[in-house]
Amino acid sequence: MTSRLWRSARGCSLLAIPVLAAAPAPAVATDYLTIAEAQRALVPQANSFQPFPLTLSPAQIKQIRQIAGVPQRTAKPQVWRAASGSKALGWVIVDEVIGKHEFITYATAISPDGHVLGVEILSYRESKGDQVRNANWRNRFRGKTVSDPFKLNKDIPNISGATLSCRNLTDGVKRLLALHAVALGKAG
Repeated sequence: MTSRLWRSARGCSLLAIPVLAAAPAPAVATDYLTIAEAQRALVPQANSFQPFPLTLSPAQIKQIRQIAGVPQRTAKPQVWRAASGSKALGWVIVDEVIGKHEFITYATAISPDGHVLGVEILSYRESKGDQVRNANWRNRFRGKTVSDPFKLNKDIPNISGATLSCRNLTDGVKRLLALHAVALGKAG
């Protein structure tokens, strides 16, 4: 911190005002996987990932919020149907949640019957908290369904130093399961 002295016309100091030198936080953005790489990692037995155009109605958006407890950010989520030949293997949904200040882009694979097959982090833009990329932490979502509690330090562990990222990704995965229940479960 430095001070600036304001001087009168006669050269006398009138007031010392502290001036804070604010250095911007370094921008950190790391892309780990493309969508295609995440799809193959999440549903390796699939030989096709077909885009599934989906537009949620206001009623569906409201229903997702009621189920998940958090709002659905977009009426047009990014969804792909994973298949092996003509057999549906599930869905891959790419979404974003806020970390502390910036978005985390992630993909979640959901089986046709509505359980999590896996979660991958595609891009992480925060300077701290990227421990959510840890496979052991992400694997805690496998097998979860929309009826699971999704509570930090209950069924999903918190990571010290990454609490906001943990909480928001946990809420995001629950929201995607609600989206599946509302809009994809019968679309097979």
